[in-house]
Amino acid sequence: MSTAPTASGHRTPDRRAPRSTASLRHRLAERGVDSSLWLMVPALVFALALFVYPFSYGIGLTFQPSLAAQERWGGGVLANYVAFFRDPFVFDSVWITMRLALPAALFNVIASIPVALVLRRRFRGKRLMTSVLVLPITLGTVLTAQGLLIFAGRQGWLNRFLMAAGLVDEPLQLVNNYVGVMLSLIITGFPFAFLLVSSYLSGIDPSLESAARTLGAGWWQRFRRITMPLLAPGLATTFILTFVLAFSVFPSARLVGDAMGSTRVMSLMAFRAFGEQNDYPMASTIALMMGVVELAVVALVLAWRALLYKGSTGGKG
Repeated sequence: MSTAPTASGHRTPDRRAPRSTASLRHRLAERGVDSSLWLMVPALVFALALFVYPFSYGIGLTFQPSLAAQERWGGGVLANYVAFFRDPFVFDSVWITMRLALPAALFNVIASIPVALVLRRRFRGKRLMTSVLVLPITLGTVLTAQGLLIFAGRQGWLNRFLMAAGLVDEPLQLVNNYVGVMLSLIITGFPFAFLLVSSYLSGIDPSLESAARTLGAGWWQRFRRITMPLLAPGLATTFILTFVLAFSVFPSARLVGDAMGSTRVMSLMAFRAFGEQNDYPMASTIALMMGVVELAVVALVLAWRALLYKGSTGGKG
């Protein structure tokens, strides 16, 4: 231990702690800091550059309304929000979007259950059928909408066949309306729901159903008391993902829907404000409200799931 001189000339022991000879990595490890965390820096920079900054900038734009919006709706910096709630042409797009997204998501989840149950078993042609069911994922929404126009349009194959067979007197209106967008959402959303439900089903132990069958339980009893309770949390997650996918519909609503009428969804309203009116703050406001509505629905579904089921999910997804 070294000594240090004092004012009187006497030397006192130096009480400073000895300098550690351990490397920086070991000293950080002693404090619970792993050097491998530096590998997260590129991901954090990526998230900040492509999500946090644009999102923050968009929120800031919502509080910068144009002079025309302030004069028409008032509200000062909140003029865009006042316009959103008071303009029926814009505000009604919330219910129009919900009227499309909720039924489409619900149908895709319900329809995927029996299909996934059938394809859970082994049989010849299973891989081919699975490939056909997930094929729309590779097509995309634009190509799917184009296919609907060719197949179900007024001059499409379906209408020409029905009229040639004498089954209808005039073409059926299956596109450029609510039905066309709903068909597009079902075609593009069903493969995602099917894959997710299949993933959860694959994680349910088949021995549970075998034991119930041995005890005399029928198919419906096994499904209602074993498969469905274990599958329910996965169905809630599947509904959330398919709902968000359907709620953000844009190409289908524009190509096979009535863009400014019965299918003027929120994404079209945001595009209208951005591309046609050059009102970036209002477009940001509509986009932000889209996120708020989606989060509200997601929160309700997660709350329902937590209320009814507190165990772990049955699947691998």
